[in-house]
Amino acid sequence: MPEGDSVYRAAARLHDTLAGRVLTVADLRVPAHATAALTGLRVLDVTPRGKHLLTRLEGGLTLHTHLRMDGRWEVDRPGERWSGGPAWQIRAVLGTDDGTAVGYRLPVVELLRTADEGRAVGHLGPDLLGPDWDPAEAVRRLATDPGRPLAEALLDQRNLAGIGNVYANELCFLAGVTPWTPVGDLPALDRLVGRARQVLEANKLRAGHVTTGDTRPGRGTWVYGRAGRPCARCGTRVLTASQGRPPQDRVAFWCPYCQRGPAPEGATGRRAGRR
Repeated sequence: MPEGDSVYRAAARLHDTLAGRVLTVADLRVPAHATAALTGLRVLDVTPRGKHLLTRLEGGLTLHTHLRMDGRWEVDRPGERWSGGPAWQIRAVLGTDDGTAVGYRLPVVELLRTADEGRAVGHLGPDLLGPDWDPAEAVRRLATDPGRPLAEALLDQRNLAGIGNVYANELCFLAGVTPWTPVGDLPALDRLVGRARQVLEANKLRAGHVTTGDTRPGRGTWVYGRAGRPCARCGTRVLTASQGRPPQDRVAFWCPYCQRGPAPEGATGRRAGRR
C-alpha cells in the first residue's frame, strides 16, 4: 500500500492535468459506473485525503479512488501512447485537451455526491499532509488503545492518515522501539507524531521514502527493506517477522540493537518477499 506522500504526488500530477479543464473523455470501467456521463463536466480539483484521492467535478460530483497495493494513476500528454499497463487493467480514464489521466488496477472507483464524501473518508484521522492536520488529535487517537502494538496503531488510518508500512517501520526505529511495543510504553507520543509529519513533508515532492537523509540508492531507510543486511545506524543485522493478522498482515523490520521492546520468536534476517 502506498505511503501518503506517494498519494500526495499522484494528486498533484492529476490536479495539474485536470483541474480547471473540461473533460473531453470520461470512462469509468467498473460495473457500478460504466454508464456515468461525465464528459463535458469541468474538473474543480484533485485532493488527497490520507491515501484516498478525491477528484471533484462541477455539478456536485466526486470521483473517489484508492490505490491500495497495486493501483496507480498515469498521466499521458496529448498524442502519447498509454503505457501504464495492458488495456484490461484500466479502471478509469479522465481526459482533457491538455492530457489524459489513466487509472490502472484501481481497487476502488466510486462516484458519489461531493456532499457525501464523508461516507468515503469521514472515518480517517488527521491527515499528515492535509490542511486539517491536528497533532493533538492524532496523539489522542493513538493513546485511546495503549496496549496496541505501535506499528499496527500507526498503520490504522483512523488514528492518523497517511502512514504505510515503510514509515510505520521507520518511525518505530526512530523512536527506538520494536514494532510490537505497546503504544502506552512510549513516553512521548507527541514527539513521534511530530516526526511522522516531518518525514512525510520532507518526501512529498520527491520520489522514494527517505528517512535517513541520504537519497542515494539503497541508503534511504534505516531498517525497512534491509532484512539480513546491516542496520544503517549500527551495522547489526536487521531482522524481520510478520506484523498483524492475515489478510492485513505486513512485514516488520527492526534492529535488535537499536530498538528495545518485545519481538516475536522465530524472527529471521532473510529477505522478506511481501511488503
